[in-house]
Amino acid sequence: MKHKIPIIVTTSNQALSNPVSVTIMGTYKENPKTKGSGIVCAIPQKGICPNKCDDCFFQSGRSYFEPLDKNLPNMPTRDDARNRIVRVNDGNDSNVDRETVIAATKDFKHKFYNTSIPENLEAFDAPVVLTINPGKMTDIGFYRFHTDNLMFVRLRANTWNKKLQQQAIQYYAEQQTPIVLTFMAYFEIAHKIPQDHRINYVFRKRTLNHYWAITTRAWREIMHTYEDTPYEKWVYSCGKLEGEAGTSACRHCGNCLREYYATLERMRKGA
Repeated sequence: MKHKIPIIVTTSNQALSNPVSVTIMGTYKENPKTKGSGIVCAIPQKGICPNKCDDCFFQSGRSYFEPLDKNLPNMPTRDDARNRIVRVNDGNDSNVDRETVIAATKDFKHKFYNTSIPENLEAFDAPVVLTINPGKMTDIGFYRFHTDNLMFVRLRANTWNKKLQQQAIQYYAEQQTPIVLTFMAYFEIAHKIPQDHRINYVFRKRTLNHYWAITTRAWREIMHTYEDTPYEKWVYSCGKLEGEAGTSACRHCGNCLREYYATLERMRKGA
């Protein structure tokens, strides 16, 4: 059965209207996924991200930040960030109380922001990564957005939203914007992975915890789709090699490092 895929181009201001307080506290906890990659992570806000995307690792109660009320905000020191790029908000959204987030990270020389809210990205003082199909949009639509400081777009991918992947990749590749496919992992198989797609997932350890995650075979099939096409040079996977044969560790990837500096060059030319 074929489904019409809607393209969603706007979002509400609800998340922006619920500012999250920022207080620097506690001891910095390094994200084990980014360890050794040249990237450190920062979460300036306290509390749970109001976007509440389904299957978000940081909302699951299984993240390395637990208990959240004691370990957030999670901010690296200047020494932690020296000679590294700071990834702002690996567990919240930088467009939630944006001005406070920018103020809390103003001393970091190299940084980029994560958000799934496609509003006023040009207001950020550094490159921005936009998740284009967050939450309930994962399988049904994606945001269209352009700004000079857009570092790349992130698309939440699985083996049953391939049509959406193809539409988003065609759209953004034609705009010469890199697309990074982030392959979803699921803690529960029931009601999450369609019956006819369960062959594409295996229960395995992913950084810290065990999830139903894509197999290397299924991952290769998706990535091979774009080989020898005009879109190939714009499409990447989050992680060099997914599945049981690979690793999702950032130090083996390099997408963020490459596109961060490419975006700075583009911003320099547009200045």
